[in-house]
Amino acid sequence: MTLYAIGDVQGCAEAFNKLLKQLAFNGSRDRLWLVGDLVNRGPDSLGVRRRVIALGDSALCVLGNHDLHLLAAAAGARSANGTDTFQDVLAAPDAEALIDWVRRRPLLYRDPERRIVLVHAGIPPIWKVKQAAEYAVEIETMLRGSSWKKGLRDMYGSSPLEWRDDLDDEDRRRFTINALTRMRYWDPRGRLDLDNSGPPGSQPANLVPWFDARPKRRRKWHIVFGHWSALGFVRRDDVTALDTGCVWGGALTGVPLDPRGPPVQVLCKPGGAPLRP
Repeated sequence: MTLYAIGDVQGCAEAFNKLLKQLAFNGSRDRLWLVGDLVNRGPDSLGVRRRVIALGDSALCVLGNHDLHLLAAAAGARSANGTDTFQDVLAAPDAEALIDWVRRRPLLYRDPERRIVLVHAGIPPIWKVKQAAEYAVEIETMLRGSSWKKGLRDMYGSSPLEWRDDLDDEDRRRFTINALTRMRYWDPRGRLDLDNSGPPGSQPANLVPWFDARPKRRRKWHIVFGHWSALGFVRRDDVTALDTGCVWGGALTGVPLDPRGPPVQVLCKPGGAPLRP
């Protein structure tokens, strides 16, 4: 049995299927972790969604910011914009069941035996992994409940940027969502930065990548994440970054986590179609 992880698919169904073949993934034997953002920007969000659902218990996916945007659009809490490409999901005859499947995905997953955490964007340096998991459960409970549409109406916004233990419920949930699904850089004074998305070295001098601002206690866990296409593939003792920008003409990347193995990539054209050999 091999545990694989794959970066942001973003509606690139053809590249996703090709990568599964190159990995020789076998759902009866292997397991697959997906870092979120299954949908949007690519040409076939519905195809990706159906493929992952068909994998059943062999695949685990956390929620990314584009997945939450899909839920918000389905709830009427946010309008789709001109660059969104998940209308095929919303227009599907079984759209309600598809949306219910999405809103029951975890926001964060941790494997205590392997000491690996799966999350879309990262974990803020001020939190221990246990804290991040507890705050994620609050969001997951909201999304799975009968009032999930109302909860999504309060989800959007870029404040607060600074964590405090006395934040009210709405601000606490918004900070949690922004940290776990949108974060790239961190202000060492203790604030999220949600404006800068370029590669390390392009940011203002007061910012550092969130994983370089972490306390030493975080090193007990290995964090697998995506979201940051300008960062590209990074593999260190403490983190694995997997968003290599397939939809932007980069690649879709998969990597064996356990047992550890080299990355496998499907090179893509802009728009997410695989380059032909």
